[in-house]
Amino acid sequence: MQELQQAFQTINWGLIAPLILIQLVLMVIAVIDLIKIKDTNGPKWVWLLVVLFINVIGPIIYFIFGRRQNG
Repeated sequence: MQELQQAFQTINWGLIAPLILIQLVLMVIAVIDLIKIKDTNGPKWVWLLVVLFINVIGPIIYFIFGRRQNG
């Protein structure tokens, strides 16, 4: 337990916190969009797994490839 506390104290949170915030914002926006959008390229449940479990890049992949383009 002491090693874990020391590890958390040595982390530079000034660099890590913005990345965590970006990840959470992208994830929330992608999940909201996934719920609202009618059609996707593939099953919605697969895109939900991609968004939730592939850090940072998952929501980006969804917005590039998952959303069905109208037109």
